[in-house]
Formats: sequence, C-alpha cells, structure tokens
Amino acid sequence: QVQLVESGGGLVQPGGSLRLSCAASGNTLSGNAMGWYRQAPGKQRDVAALITDTGLTRYADSVKGRFTISRDNAKNTVYLEMNSLKPEDTAVYFCNAGGTLYSRGNYWGQGTQVTVSS
Repeated sequence: QVQLVESGGGLVQPGGSLRLSCAASGNTLSGNAMGWYRQAPGKQRDVAALITDTGLTRYADSVKGRFTISRDNAKNTVYLEMNSLKPEDTAVYFCNAGGTLYSRGNYWGQGTQVTVSS
C-alpha cells in the first residue's frame, strides 16, 4: 500500500523559508501528480502546489512566485520550497498522491504544521 511520509514543517518568521519533503512508498501509478494541499483553521483544504511526473505544475494563486515544487521521480519524493512566507500561509500541509493536477488523489500524508508568525 502507498504510504506518504512528510517532513520539514515548523515555525518560521514572516519572510522566512521552509522546505517540505514528501516521500511516497508503494504503487502510486493511479495518478500522475503529487504535492500538497493545505488547510488553515476554519478553512477548506485546498491546493497549495502539485507536480506531475513530467514536471507540469499547478500552484494556488496565493503562493505563485513564492513557492516552488519539484520532484525526484527516482525517489518518489516531492519537495516544496516555500519562500517569503506570510502569516496567511499558516496551515497544516498534507501531502497527496494518486491524483492529477485538478483532482485529489486517494493517498494522504498525516499532515505537517507550518506556522508563520513573528
């Protein structure tokens, strides 16, 4: 079965940076995209950044120009470089696999907390 292991969350000051990693084990061939959805308190879970096996990406408008998603297909691992972080980026970030750029996959990580605060 597919297992997603996330790392890299934490507390950072506004304007700072964090790098998230998500490593997938098992068969994820049901979909071509991996990446992160995020959910802030009281809000819906929504796309932060996704990437396909061929390098196509999708970002939330609110993170464009600040976040960069990348993928190492050999390691089944995706990375999210988050720069110029804002307090509104504070959320639980959930790794997702098995979907597409516009549909959620069936596999989720447990979530990693990102807190942006001074």
